[in-house]
Amino acid sequence: MNFGRGPSVVLNVGGTRYSFSREVLKDFPLRRVSRLHGCLSEQDVLEVCDDYDRERNEYFFDRHSEAFGFIMLYVRHGHLRFVPHMCELSFYNEMIYWGLEGSHLDYCCQRRLDDRMSETFTYYAAEEPNGGPEGKGRRPPGAEGRKWLERMRRTFEEPTSSVAAQVLATVSILFVIVSMVVLCASTLPEWRAPENRSVEEQSRYTAEIIEAICIGWFTAECIVRFIVSKNKCEFVRRPLNIIDLLAITPYYISVLMTVFTGENSQLQRAGVTLRVLRMMRIFWVIKLARHFIGLQTLGLTLKRCYREMVMLLVFICVAMAIFSALSQLLENGLDLGTKNKDYASIPAACWWVIISMTTVGYGDMCPITVPGRILGGICVVSGIVLLALPITFIYHSFVQCYHELKFRSARYSRSLSAEFLN
Repeated sequence: MNFGRGPSVVLNVGGTRYSFSREVLKDFPLRRVSRLHGCLSEQDVLEVCDDYDRERNEYFFDRHSEAFGFIMLYVRHGHLRFVPHMCELSFYNEMIYWGLEGSHLDYCCQRRLDDRMSETFTYYAAEEPNGGPEGKGRRPPGAEGRKWLERMRRTFEEPTSSVAAQVLATVSILFVIVSMVVLCASTLPEWRAPENRSVEEQSRYTAEIIEAICIGWFTAECIVRFIVSKNKCEFVRRPLNIIDLLAITPYYISVLMTVFTGENSQLQRAGVTLRVLRMMRIFWVIKLARHFIGLQTLGLTLKRCYREMVMLLVFICVAMAIFSALSQLLENGLDLGTKNKDYASIPAACWWVIISMTTVGYGDMCPITVPGRILGGICVVSGIVLLALPITFIYHSFVQCYHELKFRSARYSRSLSAEFLN
C-alpha cells in the first residue's frame, strides 16, 4: 500500500470498525478492499471508499454494516448466506459493491436469489458505465427514446404505475366484462327459440359487432405491448401473453373459416369447429390477472409450488391405484353372494376413489358389502390426510406471494401519488 502510514488500517463500515494489517489487504478476498493496497493518492482512495481519515488511517464506507458482517464471515469461514430479515436483492447489491458474485453464495441462497430475480426481472451489473458522479450530468444518445418506451411499457404492464395505466386497465377490464356478458347471453335458449327468429338475428348481429370491437381492442393492446417490450422472445414466452394469444387467435380463425366455407350446411365439422373456437373466448377472463393481485398470486403460487402439486398428484394416483383395485376385488371380484355392477372394473372404481378421497360423494355409486364399506371409510380418511400434507406448503407460499405482490403494488402506488403531486 503506497498511501497512508502505520502498520495497520481500519475499515469503518456503517459504524463498525475492522482492523487489518497492510499485507492482508494485498490479497484480500473482497475486490474493493484489496484495491486500497494500490492507491497512490488521496484521490485514488476516495474513488474506493466514501471518506478517509489520514491521522487514524481509517477508511469509511457508508454501507450496510450487518451485511458486511456476514460477508466477513464468508472471508473467514468460506460460507456466504443471506442476512435474516433482509431483502435478497439488497444483500446481493452489497455483494456486488464489495466485489462478490452470486456464485459465492451457498447453494440454498443461490436458489433463493435466482427465484427472486426471476420474479422481479431485476438484474445487477458490477460496473455501471454512467453510474459515477461525472456520468450523471450527460445522457447517452437515444436516452429520451428509451425513457419514452419504458414509460409506455410500464403503462401497459403495471396498472398502478400511473394515472394513464389505471385508465387503460379500467378500459381493458370493461371490455373483458362486456365480452363475457355477450358470450353468456348468446347461449340463452330465448335467443335461439324458433318464435324469436328475428330477435335472434338482430341479437346475433349486435353480438358480432361488440365482439369485433372487443377483439380489436385486445389486438391493439397486445401489439403495442409487444412493440414496447424490452425482450421480444421473453414477451412471447410469458404465460399471460400466451393466454392473450389463445384468446385472440380463435376469432380470426373463425372469421377465415366463415369466409372460406360460407353457409354451406354440408360442412358440419367446420360448424362444430367454429363453436369450439368461439367458446375459447372464455380465456379472456384470465386477462383479468393483469389487474388483480388475487389472480396474480394464484398463478405465482402455482409456479413456485409445482413440486408440491406434482407430489399431491402422485399421492392421489398411488392411493387411487390401491383403493380402486381393492374396491373392485371386494365388491365384484370375490364371490360374496352379491356383486356390485358399479365396480365391474378397476377404471370404473377409480371414479369412486376420487370422489371419496376428495369427500365430494356424489352418491352415484357406493359399496354395498361390509368389507367394501370399511374400505370406503379408510379411503375417505386417507384422502383427507394425503390432501392436507402438501397444502400446508402451498398455503405458506400463497401468503408469501400475496405479500410480495402487494408490496410491489404499493411501490407503484407511491409513484402514482408522486405523479399526482407533481
